[in-house]
Amino acid sequence: MNCLDIVILGATEIDTEFNVNVTTSSNGMIMGGSGGHSDTAAGSKLSIVVTNLMKSRLPIIKDRVITMTTPGESIDVVVTERGIAVNPRRTDLIEKLRLTNLPLVTIEELKKITEKITGVPKAVQTLEKIVAVVEYRDGSVIDVVRQVRHDNVRS
Repeated sequence: MNCLDIVILGATEIDTEFNVNVTTSSNGMIMGGSGGHSDTAAGSKLSIVVTNLMKSRLPIIKDRVITMTTPGESIDVVVTERGIAVNPRRTDLIEKLRLTNLPLVTIEELKKITEKITGVPKAVQTLEKIVAVVEYRDGSVIDVVRQVRHDNVRS
């Protein structure tokens, strides 16, 4: 995984710092393991997340992901049907892509576009009880999953 040129990954949520969630759904329920999401993102020369801006009328880009699976420093590009956002850390990519006809926007612009359509969803309410721990590729804990309030779960 540390010798990959390009990886194309998905996301259940992305935040404006390019952090990605693939561990929990937008209602905070555990979906499963990440399957090497953070490993391949960090180990590649170019990591691309491809997603729709909305899923089931919920915005994918948020101020903060519910659960961080992959830190934003490992994500280079987010591609959606409404535009492409390049992580500001990748000035080399921004310079190259500005020379194309691709629809470049900021991650904040993608968030605004979506919220204009969907509105801003209510925050997921959790309890203090930790039900899972998210470990990064080096074994450090980068996040925890807290129990979701039962009256908060959306279908």
